[in-house]
Amino acid sequence: MRAEDEQAFREFVTSQMASLRKLAYMTCGDWHAAEDAVANALVKLYPRWRKLDRPDLYVKTMVYRAAVDETRRPWRRERSSGDALPDVALRDPADATDERMRLRAALDAVPARQRAAVVLRHYLGLSLEDTAGVLDCTVGTAKSQVSRGLAKLRESLAAERINLTGNSIEEWTSAVA
Repeated sequence: MRAEDEQAFREFVTSQMASLRKLAYMTCGDWHAAEDAVANALVKLYPRWRKLDRPDLYVKTMVYRAAVDETRRPWRRERSSGDALPDVALRDPADATDERMRLRAALDAVPARQRAAVVLRHYLGLSLEDTAGVLDCTVGTAKSQVSRGLAKLRESLAAERINLTGNSIEEWTSAVA
């Protein structure tokens, strides 16, 4: 690869790393798996760098797929003895942290594809066309996935007594990260 292409790749990675990590985390729910997914996607992107018209959409698609694949790995299905113990739900004295945890739990209740659609559309701010491109589906399918994901998220949040109608999507998504 030429020096100017390498520099362009470095700048691209620097500018996109935060959003790629957030996308991967929102998809798989584990920071370590998210880091692995982003790293694997960037390794695969590097040799294709010069051939792509929209590397941003291409890498988001790769990160989404890698994050889903990370959750399917056989060693992820193994459980330690500590996983058998029930989680004790404690309210955090800091309201912001408590709400962030409840929002994260509500997001975990949304199916992975719908969660990815909601994250791509409302958290990362992609258009419906770009969201459909990342999810490798039609615009109509992306629109329905976003709609169903938001409905499921609202249902989960209603059970937690969190009302989204007073807040904008940007406000509650910033609380999740």
